[in-house]
Amino acid sequence: MAGLITYKKALFGKPVFMITGILLLLTLACEKNPERAGLTDIDGNVYDTVVIGTQVWMAENLRTTRLNDGTKIPLVESDTAWSNLETPGYCWYGNYEAFFSLNHYGALYNFHAVNSGKLCPVGWHVPSTDEWYVLKNNLGYETAGGSMKETGTRNWLSPNTGATNESGFNALPGGFRNNYYRHFQRFRVSGYFWHSGRSDAMGVSYNWVDMTHYSMSYYDGLSVRCIKD
Repeated sequence: MAGLITYKKALFGKPVFMITGILLLLTLACEKNPERAGLTDIDGNVYDTVVIGTQVWMAENLRTTRLNDGTKIPLVESDTAWSNLETPGYCWYGNYEAFFSLNHYGALYNFHAVNSGKLCPVGWHVPSTDEWYVLKNNLGYETAGGSMKETGTRNWLSPNTGATNESGFNALPGGFRNNYYRHFQRFRVSGYFWHSGRSDAMGVSYNWVDMTHYSMSYYDGLSVRCIKD
């Protein structure tokens, strides 16, 4: 396995080899919980799911490249083309498909894709504002973000304040595509998840414990979590 190998001297003069690398990171990031896996999208991607209160959520970010009726969603890498889209589109953060398509960060979608009503697998949908607030209340109104965030700093920047992931939601800091500034922002800092019905999002961040409600542009690119009908 290719990777960066560093050498350190341990106590008592015994060597310790610390092996890290991109392939190891991707392998760890792609591990599934076999007890919860089973939701499959139209591309054949399989997702973990989790029950939180009376709701059933995907425990990973969506990464489909097609609507659930089989329609292909255009992959749009050009900033200019993305800003001019009036139809569904998706991209990978920084246009790095080789990394982001292989792990839980998933793809970023514009609101036109969300508003199609066909982005999630059949029997699932993009959560409404009310459904996000049910989740927020279930997890503790002022501390929901901490209960949602994956623990540690492998994916999140330090300090990843208050992260417990007690809910099993496994929120990751996938950042977003900022249409106004025409570039990608806040990878490893924050994660943003679309609402349905209006171009709003819920966000969680590395340095606070809350889940915050944002107003976004139709043309921004955000992560998507689906909830069961």
